[in-house]
Amino acid sequence: MIRDGIININKPAGWTSQDVCAKLKHALHVKKAGHTGTLDPMATGVLPVCFGKATRVIEYYGNDHKSYHCCMKLGIETDTLDITGKVLRTGNYAEVSEKAVREAFKAFDGVIEQTPPKYSALMIDGKRAYDLARAGKDFEIKPRKVTIYDIAATKIDLENGELEFDVTCSKGTYIRTICDDIGRALGCGAAMTALTRTGSGFFKIEDSNTIEEVIKAADDPEKLTKMIIEPEITLEKLGKTILNNNRVTAFMNGNSTWSNGFTVTEPSDYDEMYRVYADGDFLGVASIENGSLIPKKVFR
Repeated sequence: MIRDGIININKPAGWTSQDVCAKLKHALHVKKAGHTGTLDPMATGVLPVCFGKATRVIEYYGNDHKSYHCCMKLGIETDTLDITGKVLRTGNYAEVSEKAVREAFKAFDGVIEQTPPKYSALMIDGKRAYDLARAGKDFEIKPRKVTIYDIAATKIDLENGELEFDVTCSKGTYIRTICDDIGRALGCGAAMTALTRTGSGFFKIEDSNTIEEVIKAADDPEKLTKMIIEPEITLEKLGKTILNNNRVTAFMNGNSTWSNGFTVTEPSDYDEMYRVYADGDFLGVASIENGSLIPKKVFR
């Protein structure tokens, strides 16, 4: 049986994120597994899957930046904003210039307002938006602010109406919507044709494993162990504290510690949450509130 930890999976196209978890739970004989951020079935790339006690840190990946490589087709609009959807309109991109394309991408740099697609997993009055859309229900999704940290076109083929771009963005950003918005800005429409998540916080695509590789390693404990990442290593946005040895038992029992019982060695970029260590051992995750270190997740 696999020990507690995380495996960075390169999700194949056609699989849901839950499909990946279910397959690995069965193959590795584990009772508990969860992914750190949903990818649409047509998308590929980085999908970290947590096993056992490591599922308890999933909530701390919420603010991680995501990076993607996207392909899009000009001259088409669909109801799902990608190539799998029903075609609503077609447009002529013959007059679109490379300069116009680059200017369109520049407009999506920084904090922007974005309206998520109706075919998405957002909850609307207790139901998934895609279920409402498939049922033909009329509903509204309000725009929200997201941050595009970096976006650049990497391929501009105007003869065939094909564009590719790399983007790094905040959580909750829909790349399909960026494609649709850019198509509207160019006046010809556009739809996403392929999407690969290349990074998610600590996790990078060059370090990922295919499902087949993990299943094959299931009978080779040494090889499987090399794929497993310890949870604390991945929590790079959380700060770090060193707990006094005489407070370890108290921490493990869920008791808070005053400021004279611990030392902050690394600042936190995530809601004053910290990894807690003593004698080099990872003990868990805690918050600092009113000067006290308060246990939130105890692992040891």
